Amino acid sequence: MTEKTRPPTAPAAKPRAKAEPAPGFGPGRIAGATLIILAITGVALLLIELTRFFMLVFAAVVLGAIFDAIADWIHRKTRIGRGIALALSVAGIVAIFAGAFMLFGSQLASEVDTIRQKIPAALQGVEAFLDRYGLGEQVRELAAVGGDDISRLASQAGGYALAAGSGIADFVLVLVAAIFLAGDPATYRRGLLLLLPQRAEETASLAIGDAARGLKGWMLGQAVSSLVVAALTWAGLAALGVPAAGGLGLIAGLLDIIPMVGPIIAGVPAVLLAFTVSPMTALWTLLLFLAIQQLQGNFLQPMIQKQAVDVPPAVLLFAVVAAGILFGFLGVLLAAPLTVVVYVLVQRIYVKTLLGKDIKIAGKD
Repeated sequence: MTEKTRPPTAPAAKPRAKAEPAPGFGPGRIAGATLIILAITGVALLLIELTRFFMLVFAAVVLGAIFDAIADWIHRKTRIGRGIALALSVAGIVAIFAGAFMLFGSQLASEVDTIRQKIPAALQGVEAFLDRYGLGEQVRELAAVGGDDISRLASQAGGYALAAGSGIADFVLVLVAAIFLAGDPATYRRGLLLLLPQRAEETASLAIGDAARGLKGWMLGQAVSSLVVAALTWAGLAALGVPAAGGLGLIAGLLDIIPMVGPIIAGVPAVLLAFTVSPMTALWTLLLFLAIQQLQGNFLQPMIQKQAVDVPPAVLLFAVVAAGILFGFLGVLLAAPLTVVVYVLVQRIYVKTLLGKDIKIAGKD
């Protein structure tokens, strides 16, 4: 083969560049990871410290929703300005509570003092009744076993009551904030939506609307339920001759706001005071509370759920327990509306938007 016909030789392959080693886990990355962990921990601790603040904000939202609902009703019925209707709603609620305190405050205070004085005698009567049937020793043993837990619960309840009694500044803060929220709710709604990504604004707007309707419906139904429970308890205990029937009726109406647990707590002092009259009166008192509880569970509670949202009873019960553990006394009081809001948001955001399933819109048939 001649020099001219020899095929050209292929160019020599260039040596492959050595792969650069992955950056090591050096001091810079360690410092960055440490700062991220510290920042997350700090934010978590800050949120834990601000739990009471968040509950006060939610209480202001609930009270603002009450003012807003009443102001809307006054505006629709009278066609007066929105500001005047809001002022009338706030003044009306304050006047109702002030008038009730002036008319019945001294009587209720006397009855509450009667409850406090008669509870020890009632406990002695229960003990004597159990001893008569040979059950006293077993009950005392059970009481001794659970004595520490009861004492701890009583001390916590006392702390809750002290915190509630010293919370005048918190109440004023919540009241003023609620008035501002009810005065122009659209502004705060727009501000909240501006903080979200644009693709999430529509879903968030629908979720806020669902939560507002659910809260207003819950408040309407709960107000009716509390009034009915208080009136029936008052009338029934008065007919049975139980001391301090008015005070016990008021306690039952106020505690009706706590799902599942409230009626049980309200029934304990009533049954104990009934023992000061007779064991048979105590039995009839127990039956009275059971009948009112059945009325509340089978008629009043479905009415609340129809106006707001159908939250399963077990969810409400666990929500009360969880709210009490996390937020204390204030959490227990706000457990029902908080559960309604969370339940509605989960339905709208998770079930409807993410899963694409049909849901029942809060406050609508």
